[in-house]
Amino acid sequence: MHSFQLLCSLLLCNALVVAAQRKLQKVPEQEEENVTRIRMPQTLSRGWGDEIEWVQTYEEALAISRNSKKPVMVIHHLEECPYSQALKKAFVSSPEIQKMAQEDFIMLNLVHSSTDDNLAPDGHYVPRILFVDPSMTVRADLTGKYKNRMYAYEPEDIANCE
Repeated sequence: MHSFQLLCSLLLCNALVVAAQRKLQKVPEQEEENVTRIRMPQTLSRGWGDEIEWVQTYEEALAISRNSKKPVMVIHHLEECPYSQALKKAFVSSPEIQKMAQEDFIMLNLVHSSTDDNLAPDGHYVPRILFVDPSMTVRADLTGKYKNRMYAYEPEDIANCE
């Protein structure tokens, strides 16, 4: 009889935890089966799009890229850089770019300089965006308009991508 009471207590506790989680998530019980996944904002987005799934490291991005056959988009920026802030604002305000980032790329944004020379083929300036295909090759054919900063993009360049 003792184990039966213990089991009932555990089931009751579990029911209370589930009810509390529903209340915290504000998911009505009748809609629960329609909700597949509630996504919390990611700190890895750093303001570039909370709906985008961001990876934490270049190595993680390459591994996922190989398995998914999707290219990697690496955004190098600095929080205090006005050019980075302007590009971020244009990136976030473009629904087309946000959708493309969500569906077509493995996304990584870096706010620190990398020691990997593959991530700085023509220098360590910001902002710069590199595209790496699933074979782990930086795409030299996907560059911006500047010859001395090949991977630099400006806010008005976003319109050309849409």
